[in-house]
Amino acid sequence: MKEDPNKKIKNRTMPDCTILPVLGYTNVAEAIEWLCSRFGFKERWRVGDHRAQLAIGNGAIVVTEQQNNNRGSVLMCVDNADAHYKNAVKQGARILSEPQNFPFGERQYTAEDPGGHHWTFSQSIKDVAPEEWGGVTAKQE
Repeated sequence: MKEDPNKKIKNRTMPDCTILPVLGYTNVAEAIEWLCSRFGFKERWRVGDHRAQLAIGNGAIVVTEQQNNNRGSVLMCVDNADAHYKNAVKQGARILSEPQNFPFGERQYTAEDPGGHHWTFSQSIKDVAPEEWGGVTAKQE
């Protein structure tokens, strides 16, 4: 039986918000500590020393190791990554990576906007605990 691509799936790895800024830092651990202590973020999960997700209110950010002087991008949750991708292609978007499934329970593709910003569009396709793909869920206080 084929799964309905429009069925909304809740994934423990992803927060319940639509837009997640992805911010690059030279030292991820220091950035996490700084953002949590000064701005009130709470760590949701971390993978190694290069990536983490921090939550605040009903929003979240991704903190990642800075790559090629790229200080930020955007992760946007969508209901159907394939349909979103097809529309973006039809409208002439510059596609950097086609839709693909990832072990953390998301189907994603990435495009570039006219300003050179990277946008990753993500659909939850499976509920996966961070520990199942190499992450560690943060202990809640």
